[in-house]
Amino acid sequence: MKELFAKHTIVDVLYATAGILFCGFALKGFLVPNSFFDGGITGLSLLLHELYHWPISVVIVVANLPLIIMAGFQVNKGFAIKTFLAIIGLALCLQFIPYPEITSDKLLVSIFGGVFMGIGIGLAMRGGYALDGVEVLALYTGKRISFTISEIILGINIIIFLVAAVELGLPTALYSILTYYCASRTINFVVEGIEEFNGVTIISGQSELIKEELVMTLGKGITIYKGERGFLKDSYNISQPCDIVFTVVTRLELRRLKNIVHELDPKAFVFTNVIKETAGGVLSRHARH
Repeated sequence: MKELFAKHTIVDVLYATAGILFCGFALKGFLVPNSFFDGGITGLSLLLHELYHWPISVVIVVANLPLIIMAGFQVNKGFAIKTFLAIIGLALCLQFIPYPEITSDKLLVSIFGGVFMGIGIGLAMRGGYALDGVEVLALYTGKRISFTISEIILGINIIIFLVAAVELGLPTALYSILTYYCASRTINFVVEGIEEFNGVTIISGQSELIKEELVMTLGKGITIYKGERGFLKDSYNISQPCDIVFTVVTRLELRRLKNIVHELDPKAFVFTNVIKETAGGVLSRHARH
């Protein structure tokens, strides 16, 4: 157990270190020299740096410190300590590593600055670290008001970009929104990976054939719910018992599954939903860190 724990700790630290280096590259190589912003506390730090010319390495630590303390109460002390170490590491990276300025082209800065920032934050998240405390603030606020965490984060970012638009001009704010979008999409890709899972529910009169194909051809595990199909407007009182099939596939397998179901029953009702995390069962996937 100790050896396994030590191995996981080393891997987590490597993820966090790589994430810090990528974030530092995004900030000093793209965003800071061109007065661009991101969302969250990082975006707030960049805005304060641009308006008051405070050192970015100091501003990032000071801006995140109250949220790190809050994380100790809202999440747990271990997460707060790891987040504090990650923020300190990012500040040291920004202070002492001489990243070159890559480009001054606004479109390239907004896109690739966001991409490298997203890679950095995503890698840190895979290691269990956080490089931006805005999620903690949203979690704390969400327990006191009726908004979701996503809505709170969106509101915080809207305020940041509005201030940027007033103080630094609308074009800069718009390019920064593009940066934030690129970063958020990249974070999702890094954390979830290309094998993002989808839950698929199939309601069909040919459920026996579909079950056999899913298990024997695709090699998938399935779960069966007992239900009834029918209840149409012209024949509301007519229904038949059926097996409702549920399975989980990767995004890359989804099209093949739909083709198989359509060949067996063109009238089958199929709907999918994205699954953010999976564990156990017959799924094969690398462990999350």
